[in-house]
Amino acid sequence: MERTSFAASLAAGAVLVGALVAPAVASGQPVGSGTEVAPPGQPKILHNVIYRARADGTSRGAVVAYKMDDQNVNSAQPTLLPGQTFEVNAVLADPKLAGMEISIEWPYGSNLHCEILVDDQIVAKADQFIAPRLLRPKDDPMYGVLQCGAPLNLPVDGAPDTDVSAPPQA
Repeated sequence: MERTSFAASLAAGAVLVGALVAPAVASGQPVGSGTEVAPPGQPKILHNVIYRARADGTSRGAVVAYKMDDQNVNSAQPTLLPGQTFEVNAVLADPKLAGMEISIEWPYGSNLHCEILVDDQIVAKADQFIAPRLLRPKDDPMYGVLQCGAPLNLPVDGAPDTDVSAPPQA
């Protein structure tokens, strides 16, 4: 019996020494964890947009508002002298959102002109003559404003709210 217990002790000692000496093997990912990496989606195609604004006439207090990216509207107050063009570049993922507004202060009048280019192609252009006025027209809150391209959905003083829901039916 002594031989059997000696052999068993020797075997147990060999297993212990082997466990201490041999490096442990570990898997980088647990089995069945569901953490597989999804394949990358298609990259968004971005479009270069150029906004151009011009005023031929007296146009003090000009404001040019334009879509800077798909969510944000930016504005500038350039000095629009006859023969000078205000130009700004933007990058949009959806070119259908490209839009701008040019406005001048009353009582000044001018011929306003705007162009929108997407990837060097003209997609919108507009011209409007703004006649000089002594008083601001009460029935036209958009007087003195030229819209070009997609609407910017900016609030305008005196304009009715377009987001008002219909009254409930009785």
